[in-house]
Amino acid sequence: MAAAGFQMVAARPCITSSRMVLTSGMVVSGFNRRVSTSANKFKSSLHISSSQTLAFSHTSVPLKFSSLTTRAMSTESEKSGAIGLPIDLSGKRAFIAGVADDNGYGWAIAKALAAAGAEILVGTWVPALNIFETSLRRGKFDESRLLPNGSLMEIVKVYPLDAVYDTPEDVPEDVKANKRYAGSSNWTVKEVAESVKNDFGSIDILVHSLANGPEVTKPLLETSRKGYLAAISASSYSYVSLLKHFLPIMNPGGASISLTYIASERTIPGYGGGMSSAKAALESDTRVLAFEAGRKGKIRVNTISAGPLGSRAAKAIGFIEKMIDYSYANAPLQKELRADEVGNAAAFLVSPLASAVTGSVVYVDNGLNTMGLALDSPTLAV
Repeated sequence: MAAAGFQMVAARPCITSSRMVLTSGMVVSGFNRRVSTSANKFKSSLHISSSQTLAFSHTSVPLKFSSLTTRAMSTESEKSGAIGLPIDLSGKRAFIAGVADDNGYGWAIAKALAAAGAEILVGTWVPALNIFETSLRRGKFDESRLLPNGSLMEIVKVYPLDAVYDTPEDVPEDVKANKRYAGSSNWTVKEVAESVKNDFGSIDILVHSLANGPEVTKPLLETSRKGYLAAISASSYSYVSLLKHFLPIMNPGGASISLTYIASERTIPGYGGGMSSAKAALESDTRVLAFEAGRKGKIRVNTISAGPLGSRAAKAIGFIEKMIDYSYANAPLQKELRADEVGNAAAFLVSPLASAVTGSVVYVDNGLNTMGLALDSPTLAV
């Protein structure tokens, strides 16, 4: 099961995944200013729920640079354990579909949600299940499970999942007989949702981090109907199916996110096989699902358009390294995109801080989507 095009990818090995911004504020140095009466005057209009006086510590914090991450809690806040605007997912339960190793965006999102306090459940493609569970059990992922507080991310349960099939009746006989599916059961979308309900009752967060395009290396004009429909089925309709079956067990006020790619709206030669069409469908579905799930279950629905990064899944496309180089040369922020940056954005989108954000495509690509001309184009050479 290929990951979601370019977007389900991992940071380079040299970047430690524990360098996450989730539990940090963004204060470089503090200053002492106490707001009392004026704060009370504005509480009603700003919806400030706390009855405490707003305060900022005068204690100065040294400026430290660590892979562009700035730690930012004042000494006073550290003592009290409070931070100004936390992403707090304590007591929330997340189901993340599409985690099969420790180097994709699905894994990064799981870590970000875990760092914010959420309980993590994952759905893993059936043929990859044994390898994934064995690697977890033997500690092969322990280094990448490390959270900012020094603990290890705990995955409460791993469910076998093949999101191409909605119900057992949809599974062809040749798939049922396939040895890669031997030993696994209840792995269609409907069955997984029922299993989660039986095990935990409900969830608060649903993440779609999977895609597959069997003919992704073929130009669209050379893509077969079967290959095109397979890309749509695995990469976009699978999200509709997941939300359809999980919505009844999602708590009101919950949120769901998926992963998309700029090929949905711009031509990316080489990203073929109907995958660009699938991403366009996914983004359109995001807007419709935001309305339907919002009215039906008070659930927010958004999608993240992530930039290119190298992973085992993305290498199947064949030119991911060139796309990484292109992005570095031409994006407004000339730096390497990290998987945990997408994880942080996901944590924000499913948190109460984004309570009014739904039906949106959120770009996490160093701004590459804004560019209309390549800076390294030969036409600009003097």
